[in-house]
Amino acid sequence: MKANAMVEKFSATELAVLRNELMQGAMDSWQAAELFQIFLAGRGYGVSPGEAFDAAGRIEGSGCSIEVMQKELEKLALVM
Repeated sequence: MKANAMVEKFSATELAVLRNELMQGAMDSWQAAELFQIFLAGRGYGVSPGEAFDAAGRIEGSGCSIEVMQKELEKLALVM
């Protein structure tokens, strides 16, 4: 394993469940940002609401790609 390899904070299963909620919920960016905040808080992370809103736009623009979700949520997750 490479020393600089990124450790994923969220499992593929967690992200798939979150993606399904986003896709089935017909949410706007504000609602998606709130969902990200709840998702991260439930795992012990803090998050900036403004950054969550920005990430929601990028995730939506990717068609809710699991890879983009992983990247964006890992950037959002603030250690408490």
